[in-house]
Amino acid sequence: MEVKPSRIEGQGLFTKIPLRARQKIGEFTGERITQREGRKRAKLQKCIAIVEINHKLAIDATNETSGFRFINHSCSPNTFIRIIRERAEFYALHSINAGTELTVDCCPSHHNGTLPCTCQSLHCRRFI
Repeated sequence: MEVKPSRIEGQGLFTKIPLRARQKIGEFTGERITQREGRKRAKLQKCIAIVEINHKLAIDATNETSGFRFINHSCSPNTFIRIIRERAEFYALHSINAGTELTVDCCPSHHNGTLPCTCQSLHCRRFI
């Protein structure tokens, strides 16, 4: 994986190799915090790098310098998140060519439909 400038927003996460459909790509890593603390932190951020694992636990990747913290939202994503035993893992929705930016559908999100979407997909919902 490689972090580099994105046409969607800021930095993005790009694959260096082709990925197969349903292939596990990697794991979201960061500080393990309570869900309550995650929601409190999310209110203070425009770019949220927090994944809620369950009703008690969240992972905050805000201070991570690489990895899935940089995956951008898209209304037509090419990956999805699967929560397995208090871990958040990313998988390819379909085959993905090398050099492609990885995206995930972040809805529902802490923005509650108030943040304008910049994904530029044909099926964009206009807000996250």
